[in-house]
Amino acid sequence: MDLQLTNKTVLITASTGGIGLEMARAFAREGARVIVNGRTEASVAQAIAQLQQEMPEAALLPLAADNGTLEGTARTTELYPEVDVLVNNLGIYEATEFFDTTDAAWQQLFEVNIMSGVRLSRHYLRGMLARGTGRVLFISSESALNPAPEMAHYSATKMMQLSISRSLAEMTKGTGVTVNSLLPGSTHTPGVEEFIKQVFPDEADYPAAERRFMAENRPTSLIGRLIQPREIADFAVFVASPLAGAINGASLRVDGGLVRSAV
Repeated sequence: MDLQLTNKTVLITASTGGIGLEMARAFAREGARVIVNGRTEASVAQAIAQLQQEMPEAALLPLAADNGTLEGTARTTELYPEVDVLVNNLGIYEATEFFDTTDAAWQQLFEVNIMSGVRLSRHYLRGMLARGTGRVLFISSESALNPAPEMAHYSATKMMQLSISRSLAEMTKGTGVTVNSLLPGSTHTPGVEEFIKQVFPDEADYPAAERRFMAENRPTSLIGRLIQPREIADFAVFVASPLAGAINGASLRVDGGLVRSAV
C-alpha cells in the first residue's frame, strides 16, 4: 500500500532509539524526509548511520536538540521552520513511590512530557492550518487510561496529552489537518527493560522479570507480551498519512488489549 508520504517532511522527537527510531525507520521506508532528533550530535549521527546502512537512499536530516527545554524547541523550529508531520514522541518516565516523588520530579516530567509537545505544536500547527494540510501525532500511553501506582506523575502527563491533542484537533475543523494521540501499551525497548528491572530488582534473569511484569503489573493484556516497536511505528505511519484523513481528534490504543474497554 502506498501511504503517499513520499517527500513529506516528518519531525519525530526523541527518534534515536526505541519507538522513535522505529518510527523514523518506518517513515523513511515510505519515502518521507525524516528529521532524526536526539539530545546530542553523537546519538543523532549513530541513529542516521544505522538507518542509512539499512536504507542507503533514505532522506534523513539531523537535529541535535533537547526538545525537553525551551531552548531546544527554539533551536528545532529555527533549523526546521516547517514540517508536514509532527510526532511528539519525547517522553520520560521512572518508577517511584508516590510519597517519595518530589515536586522537582513532577515538574521535570511536566516540562519534558507536556511542554515539549505544546511548544512544538504551537509553532508547527499554525503553519499546517495556514497551508490547510498536515498531521500532529502525540505519543501518549495506555497509562493515561490505566494509571500505574508506581508512576503516578507519568500517568498524569499521559492523560494531559490526550486533552491537549483533542483541544488542538478542535482547531482543525474544515481543514486537511488532523491531530491525534496514540496510546501504546508496554513496548519492548531498552528503556522499558530498565524500568522492569527497577520494578523487580530481585529478579536476576530479565526474561523472568518480564514475564512477572506482564503477569502482575499488566495482567489484562490480551496478547500477554510486550509490544514490539514496529507494531507501534507501522500504525503511527498510517495515522500520519493522507490515507487517514478521516481520523481526527482521536485517542487510538495500540495496547495489546490491555485496557478493558470496548470503546
